[in-house]
Amino acid sequence: MDLLVPIAVLAALVVFVVASAIRIVPQARRYNIERFGRYQRTLQPGLNLIIPLVDRVNTKLDVREHVYSSDPKPVITEDNLVVAIDTVLYYQITDPRAAAYEVADYLQAIDHLTVTTLRNLIGSMDLESTLTSRETINTRLREVLDEATGRWGIRVNRVEIKAIDPPTNIKEAMEKQMRAERDKRAAILHAEGERQALILTAEGTRNKLILEAEGRQQATILEADGEAKALERVFQSVHANDADPKVLAYKYLEMLPRLAEGGNSFFVIPGELTEAVRTVTAAFAPEHAPEHGVGQDRRAPARPVREPAHRIGPVARPQAIEAEAARAAELARAAADEAKNEVERASL
Repeated sequence: MDLLVPIAVLAALVVFVVASAIRIVPQARRYNIERFGRYQRTLQPGLNLIIPLVDRVNTKLDVREHVYSSDPKPVITEDNLVVAIDTVLYYQITDPRAAAYEVADYLQAIDHLTVTTLRNLIGSMDLESTLTSRETINTRLREVLDEATGRWGIRVNRVEIKAIDPPTNIKEAMEKQMRAERDKRAAILHAEGERQALILTAEGTRNKLILEAEGRQQATILEADGEAKALERVFQSVHANDADPKVLAYKYLEMLPRLAEGGNSFFVIPGELTEAVRTVTAAFAPEHAPEHGVGQDRRAPARPVREPAHRIGPVARPQAIEAEAARAAELARAAADEAKNEVERASL
């Protein structure tokens, strides 16, 4: 019974020593071991053994990538404007021993170094350059931090400027400037649109007038060609059928009353109508009239009357009559126009 107590104490001591000698390190963790107050080694993830009462764990570090967001810091630009800049830092511990023993508080050191570097960079830039050169600031800031934190066992993977806040009055001025620029662009675009619309309208009007003129030209050409062909067919029909002079003279007489249409008080009779009157006189004169009667015009001898029955057929005779009627109408219109011109000249 007396031996049970020492055995129990010895067993408890052995369990304590074994438990103190075993260290289990989780994944992505690093433990720095000190032996009698001096750095001994860094425990890796897994099962590790240390000497109880001799070795102890000094620091436990997480080697995963961390995100550190700093508070907005006031920075003065080159044009003496105070802006508040907020940064975001992505870092990772690469050397647990240096991170534990080379710097007392690596986060505070990184924060102060970031502020100092930003003040140096922004101090040489104006506000507009600061707002538009974020990528340049990020690259330069990362280079400076990576160089300084390398000996601390920390690698800065990325630095981003989260916000740049200028003063309130500067924000209002910038908003007014931006609004004015937008109004200017809107006015320019509106003017450009109106100019393009006017140009397109003018081009459309020009093309319309050109097409209308070309249409009128083509219509006039076709009309003239049609009239020429009609006259040609009329003359061919007249010469081919040898129309009776009495019929032609009758058509000339029919055109005389039309010359007075339209209220014309003065008109000139062309020479063709005089010849037509002579033709009428000769056509309707008796066949055996004396050659030189009293008052008879010697310049217009009587012509023998022809027999038209065997020269103008029943189909060709109406066509010849219509052709001659058209020609007489054309002569009458020409005479009327000439009479109008004569009246205008007389009035002048």
